[in-house]
Amino acid sequence: MKPILQLVNVNKTYDDGFVAIKNFNLSINKGEFVTLLGPSGCGKTTMLKIIGGFEDPTKGKILYNGLDIKDMPIVKRPTSTVFQDYALFPNMTVTQNIQYGLKLIRTNSNNIPKNMFIK
Repeated sequence: MKPILQLVNVNKTYDDGFVAIKNFNLSINKGEFVTLLGPSGCGKTTMLKIIGGFEDPTKGKILYNGLDIKDMPIVKRPTSTVFQDYALFPNMTVTQNIQYGLKLIRTNSNNIPKNMFIK
């Protein structure tokens, strides 16, 4: 299966020399649900900003259906934006927050996991 989104050797180094992302590679196939997990400051948000066009990578490729969208303007990118601070409801568990989003897009209830995490 050909990936719908591919990140190939993506790097981000800021003007002060801070390396936020180094040689990041990821392939996502159509229909996959992907989550970026890691400690604070590891580059998760920076990578999402790069995919969305809000940050420019220092080097690397961002391929959407094989087309490099690295220099494509934000308004023309085939991506959506969800702001982190407003995406979660503090009165719900992580599982409930994920289930809520899936219910909003009318996902069949049989496809919404009841228990997503190992305790």
